[in-house]
Amino acid sequence: MSIGGQSDAKAERKTYQLTPEGFARKHERLEYLRTVKRKEVADYIHEAKEAGDISESSAYEEAKHEQAKVEGEILELDQLLSMAVVMTPDMHGTEEGQKVARIGMQVTVETDSGATRNFKLVSTFEADPKSGLISDQSPVGKALMEHKEGDQVTVSTPGGVTTYTILSIKPML
Repeated sequence: MSIGGQSDAKAERKTYQLTPEGFARKHERLEYLRTVKRKEVADYIHEAKEAGDISESSAYEEAKHEQAKVEGEILELDQLLSMAVVMTPDMHGTEEGQKVARIGMQVTVETDSGATRNFKLVSTFEADPKSGLISDQSPVGKALMEHKEGDQVTVSTPGGVTTYTILSIKPML
């Protein structure tokens, strides 16, 4: 046992699953913040300082606030990307020869009313429901996760209860 009663065993490292596209978008955002936005904010702070008394300058305060937001987002993205596992199609194993709904998969379902919908399962960090990218933590995403073609899942959402039949599961393109 080590000092403070902590175990000598290393703590398990937390990871976040991202699709290749999601990883690329987050990396692009990080590079933009580091190379473009940081400089813009620094220039804005410099201009606000040049304008006079910074103790009473709302422009200076606003620029410092923007700088804190940018630096905070850079730290968050750095941490996310350092702990990311990129989910490639070969990582999506099968159960009994069938593909399983997981992050990075496109799932086509039929509703109990006969309508067909496509969902792309992604992590919370990539979710954009309007674009069909649903989080594995959303009600529909949770219901679909780990299911196979032919399975029926029932989802309770704010709009009511819906039953989906999984028609197909394939890697996102």
